Amino acid sequence: MVSINVLDKTDTDYIQKISKLHMVAFPDFFLTQLGLLFLKTLYKGYLEDDNSGIIVAEINGKLAGFIAYSNEYSKFYKGLLKRRLIQFAFCSLLAVIRHPSFFKRLLGAFRKSDDAKKEEPYVELASICVNPKAEGRGIGSQLIDKLKDITDFAIYSYINLETDACDNDAVNKFYMKNGFKLARSYVTPEERKMNEYRYYGE
Repeated sequence: MVSINVLDKTDTDYIQKISKLHMVAFPDFFLTQLGLLFLKTLYKGYLEDDNSGIIVAEINGKLAGFIAYSNEYSKFYKGLLKRRLIQFAFCSLLAVIRHPSFFKRLLGAFRKSDDAKKEEPYVELASICVNPKAEGRGIGSQLIDKLKDITDFAIYSYINLETDACDNDAVNKFYMKNGFKLARSYVTPEERKMNEYRYYGE
């Protein structure tokens, strides 16, 4: 049986598990290549931030998936840098030493706060991950349903997310199946084509 729960700020023991699951599920992703310490710092930021959070899915007490989200995404990274500047600087330096080409992408990631500003209040689904061994059990949809349930659509206009537009058909279809509508497509400075989706509530 799948159990879905919103983590409390004191549930810091999950951070290691979440970060390791991210690395297993997304071995080739940019954030994964920044290393385990970077991921632990990032996800701890979601847990600590008053306007953000993490939802977890467990099967028999074992982590099977998670969502990281923020109700103030335009301020999230700036706040994270203020609280964890030394850790991020150290992690980023190690990553750039290993992969010098990462420097430009890191700068872009930390400018995300400015890019995420929108006129209306919204919730950003920043990261969703399901253990590859637990795929096919509807865990991703259950995690999204929980995020929908805890989102007050009288306050927030929609849930927002971004994903790759190319060679990513299954993921794009998954979001549309879960009620998300394509808001726009755009190309990043790294020439990566992205789709932005929104869920407006029922």
